[in-house]
Amino acid sequence: MTAPGALNSAAGSLYVVATPIGNLDDISARALKILQEVALIAAEDTRHSQRLLQHFGISTPLAACHEHNEREEGSRFITRLLAGDNVALISDAGTPLISDPGYHLVRQARAAGINVVPVPGACALIAALSAAGLPSDRFIFEGFLPAKAVGRRARLESIKEEPRTLIFYEAPHRILECLQDMELVFGPERPALLARELTKTFETLKGLPLAQLRAFVESDSNQQRGECVVLVAGWTAPESEEAVSGEAMRILDLLLEEMPLKRAAALAAQITGERKNVLYQVALEKQKDQ
Repeated sequence: MTAPGALNSAAGSLYVVATPIGNLDDISARALKILQEVALIAAEDTRHSQRLLQHFGISTPLAACHEHNEREEGSRFITRLLAGDNVALISDAGTPLISDPGYHLVRQARAAGINVVPVPGACALIAALSAAGLPSDRFIFEGFLPAKAVGRRARLESIKEEPRTLIFYEAPHRILECLQDMELVFGPERPALLARELTKTFETLKGLPLAQLRAFVESDSNQQRGECVVLVAGWTAPESEEAVSGEAMRILDLLLEEMPLKRAAALAAQITGERKNVLYQVALEKQKDQ
């Protein structure tokens, strides 16, 4: 047994290896070396990854590690690692675990005291962000939105006033519906960018306000094919300094039901980061109206 947090010196290492998202030349020299030297490669789709390995002349054995077997089959990889073998984890494209399988295996490996080593490389969300021309100092990655409209709109509503740049993955057959819902929830003028088929032959990066971007995709069926990353500018508060976010108003209203106005405004300011004097004035006006 290995103490929690301690490394098992007799075990091998689990290498989390990024692979190309399109252009095969984007694989790193280090990734190729690791894939050549490990005893086993855990792959999301062995048939897909076999073609990649053949292209680079790598004959390392492959074993499936995908979303349907990862929890149950992870122990087979852990057994090999504990026996001293090095194992590489790859997904079909890009960095494993980023909207791809691998989380459960990495978690199991770390719990067993196995050394987990990142081998960085291509990642669609980072590639898109780097070329989007949207603020990149702070951003959030939402992965894939719910497939059904009700769930998708509810998720979008929950981040409507998120100030950081928003990044999403979307399936090509849902990209138009996704943009329609974003236009509805975020508004037609919110800046956005569609990054499609990154690093591939028909790569597209189109930045427009949401209404225009939706119309662009709607008018060209070719834009509804391939892997899609959607970036949306974060919410910007109205220019008036008296503006208060909807979430701050919700918290303020709840607090006003339980405590005096001044205390409610002060506590709401601590929770939300809004200015205390602005919240106090808003609360005061609400009480006058009542």
